[in-house]
Amino acid sequence: MWVRVPPSAPIKNHSKLSCLTKRYLKVEKLIEKANILIEALPYIKKFSGKTIVIKYGGSAMTDEGLKEKFALDVILMKYIGINPVIVHGGGPQIGKTMERLGKKPVFVHGQRVTDKETMDIVEMVLEGKINKEIVSFINKHGGRAVGLTGKDGGMITARKIRLKGADLGLVGEVKSVDPHIILSVMGQGFIPVIAPMGIGNDNLTYNINADSAAGAIAGALKAEKLLLLTDVKGILNDKGRLIPTLSKKEVESLIKKKVIKGGMLPKVASCFTALKGSVKKTHIIDGRVPHALLLEIFTDKGVGTEIVGR
Repeated sequence: MWVRVPPSAPIKNHSKLSCLTKRYLKVEKLIEKANILIEALPYIKKFSGKTIVIKYGGSAMTDEGLKEKFALDVILMKYIGINPVIVHGGGPQIGKTMERLGKKPVFVHGQRVTDKETMDIVEMVLEGKINKEIVSFINKHGGRAVGLTGKDGGMITARKIRLKGADLGLVGEVKSVDPHIILSVMGQGFIPVIAPMGIGNDNLTYNINADSAAGAIAGALKAEKLLLLTDVKGILNDKGRLIPTLSKKEVESLIKKKVIKGGMLPKVASCFTALKGSVKKTHIIDGRVPHALLLEIFTDKGVGTEIVGR
């Protein structure tokens, strides 16, 4: 005897199964989030109360989506007890502003020749535009940031960079860092956002490479970590593969072999400066990855290359 099954029966069963599957997948996602928090817990405990210096630049500073994620990362770090200190660059923005004002940028050995007029533009862009934008973005998303320059409170004393056969003008390097104003701002619960410039003994303002400034500031603060955001995966070997961890000696060897070259050189020099100042670990990370800061600090694998002193 044949029994006709109502057409609605399998549809109802399928609907119930679909609901159960969706509910299961939702629970699985919640469990995955819980596992992420559990993985982060040891790092939260380890770094709570510690200072982490971040050099902010590249795509992370120009892409609107990445800018928002960067701000949220920094705010989260602050809320869980980490003290973030941001040092930002702005080379491309300076170049565009110069061209818009009819002044052609000139570079020697990869460094911008900076006369008095160019220095005025540098200050206008770094201090008057970029610094204020970063502070505003962090504050807009619930953080409390304060903008500073290396000139404030005598923070950075600079000396003129001298090259054989070339005068770069008002381009300087860090002679010393007095961290008192940074510590004062941090002590009041604010996130310092620092534009890289300093005052020379001649009382002139000098433009300083942001990587170099970040390394020197990290060393002066005896920070737990220095994080340099870049537009590359990190340090790559001669086959183009990411190297997760390097010692100072291994980096020096790769420089001699010209595996590390070009724009990566000031970044590793910054790491060396920080390590010399008792910073425990330095990291060159891919700022194009959303939430790169959190992934580097709070996960087992990270998203770049760490350089250690041993």
